[in-house]
Amino acid sequence: MKRIESLLALVVAIVLSATAFAAPTEAELMKEAKISKAQAEKTALAKMPNGTIQSGELEREHGKLVWSFDIGTQSTKNVTEVQVDAKSGKIVSVKTETPTDQAREAAGEGSQK
Repeated sequence: MKRIESLLALVVAIVLSATAFAAPTEAELMKEAKISKAQAEKTALAKMPNGTIQSGELEREHGKLVWSFDIGTQSTKNVTEVQVDAKSGKIVSVKTETPTDQAREAAGEGSQK
């Protein structure tokens, strides 16, 4: 019985620690953002004037809170990821991803955010 109680205590401790270190939700991150998603989209599209936003999210990457947008154009299958600082509104990163890069990222093999 003592062994079962110890095992149960260990399982509870693991679950609680995993919950404590879980990534914050976008709603929690929104509380820190000073730049709205609409403002950040406008900034990102200014960098890619002929582009269309395919997806966007608020995330913490490399210690910075950023709006990250995948922007596509009709002229190529590449996607440009534009990151806008969610506190200052400045562009912090622009990266072009090929279809191979996109597939690798979707499979979880790309750079972890």
